Amino acid sequence: MCRAVDLHQAVLAKNDATAHTLRAGLTARGTTVVNLLSSPGSGKTALLERELLLARERGLPVAALTADLATENDAVRLARSGVPVKQVLTDGLCHLEAAMLHRHLEGWLPDDTRLLFVENVGNLVCPASYDLGESLRVVLASVTEGEDKPLKYPTAFGLAHLVVVTKTDIADAVEFDEAAFRAHVEQVNPGVEVLLTSTRRGQGAGELLDRALAVADGAPVHAPVMGRCQDDVAQGHTHTHIHAHAGADHHAHPDHDHHDQAGHPDHDQADHHPVGHPDHHRAGPGAMSPTRS
Repeated sequence: MCRAVDLHQAVLAKNDATAHTLRAGLTARGTTVVNLLSSPGSGKTALLERELLLARERGLPVAALTADLATENDAVRLARSGVPVKQVLTDGLCHLEAAMLHRHLEGWLPDDTRLLFVENVGNLVCPASYDLGESLRVVLASVTEGEDKPLKYPTAFGLAHLVVVTKTDIADAVEFDEAAFRAHVEQVNPGVEVLLTSTRRGQGAGELLDRALAVADGAPVHAPVMGRCQDDVAQGHTHTHIHAHAGADHHAHPDHDHHDQAGHPDHDQADHHPVGHPDHHRAGPGAMSPTRS
């Protein structure tokens, strides 16, 4: 049995149950969710835009949902790929939750969607603790963030199925130590793959898409040990129970108080902005308009 760490466990347990149901439902219809986590400014949106363009070129039915505290900037950018894109404004909440994702997918996600990329709120603390029903969790870090990022945010990196390094084209300029970064990742998440990418130079183009497709086709994912109940480890379960609020990185985030509001009715009012609303300004091949759920 997992020992109760704090009062947030009840909230997380409810989220885990919702995530389990969501994952099962999406898997049954043939949709695989990829949850992308990173700090602000890591290049997450740029990488995702490139992967969506490649998916469209290959004729793969994909979609993207992007979450932010404010602005539609990321969704406007991703809509240029021509795939279905939806913006979720979290109204100050520093992370997505499974119930929020489930609600925003209803009536929007095309039936034939094979991959759904979820661009989580830019934050390596709050989102790390919430399972969204994803089958592939990807944590990104740019070379400008420093080699010790995995040690500063062990929950986020420790629960990743895949780690992606971005902006490698400027690695020399910022004196990024790849070997040290890999060693730190290995320290918190032994055996997880580290993928190097540069959107500007095309390094790693399509590799995230390929790995997501492999998972959709039934390939096993890396099973992180951190945060899992000992009972699950003993039984060989690969699903991660994310109960990490007592970790050192939990107290470092200024928006921590939002966790106490999880499930508050105000959170259910987060704006969602689907592509293609006729009343919104045009943005490339798609457009969005604020609506209230």
